[in-house]
Amino acid sequence: MLIHKEGRKTLLITTIILALINGFMFSFFPESVISFVILFISVVLFALMMNFFKKPSRVYEGDLLDYVNAPTDGKIVVIEKVFEKKYFNEERIQISIFMSFFNAHSNWIPVTGKVVHYSHERGNFHAAYLPKSSHENEHSDIIIETPDGHRVLTRQIAGAVARRIVTYVKEGEDYHIGDQLGFIKLGSRMDIFLPVNSEILVQIGDEVRANETLLARLPQQLTKRT
Repeated sequence: MLIHKEGRKTLLITTIILALINGFMFSFFPESVISFVILFISVVLFALMMNFFKKPSRVYEGDLLDYVNAPTDGKIVVIEKVFEKKYFNEERIQISIFMSFFNAHSNWIPVTGKVVHYSHERGNFHAAYLPKSSHENEHSDIIIETPDGHRVLTRQIAGAVARRIVTYVKEGEDYHIGDQLGFIKLGSRMDIFLPVNSEILVQIGDEVRANETLLARLPQQLTKRT
C-alpha cells in the first residue's frame, strides 16, 4: 500500500504515541483486560489512518478529453443545477462528493487542460455534507480550461474536522486527467461545477473512486475561448 506524503509525518507520530501507550500498559499491567482493549483500539485506529492516508495507484489510459474524472473517493451527495455567480455568472451543474473518514483523501485532476485560476479562501468549518459548506467553509478553487474551451471549476472544501487543504497545481500550468491535485486531511468534500448541458454519468448516492469513475461527459464545443 502506498502512503500519501501528506500522511507520513502524522502516521509516524501516531505510531510512536500508540507504541508508548501500549508499551506502558503491558509493562505494568500485562494481564489487565484494559491493556488488551487499548491494544485493540490502537490497531483499529492505526488501520483507519492507514486507509485514510493511502494513495490509490489508479491511472487512466488515454486522453479522455471529453470526460470528467471523479477527483476523489467518496459518495455523491449533490447533483443539481445552480447559478454559479462567483466565476461564471451562469447556470452550472454542481456535483458534490463527500469523503468520510473511511475514504482515501487524495485529490486528482478532473479534466485535461490548463489551470486558469487558483485561489484559497478562509471560512467556517461546517459539516462537509451540509449544502452551505460549499460556499461558507474554508476552500480552494481551481478552474481548468480544457482543449475544447470548457471551463470546469473544482472546489476543495474543509469540513468540521478537516482543517488543512493542500493544493499542488499552479495557475498557468497544463495538467492531464488523473494527475495529482492535492489532499484534504480528515472528513471533507469536493464540488465540481460543469457546463449545464454536460451528460451526467452518476447518480446521488453512488460511491465513486478517483481515477476509476467517470462523473460526466462534457458537451461538444466548436470554438475555444480567447
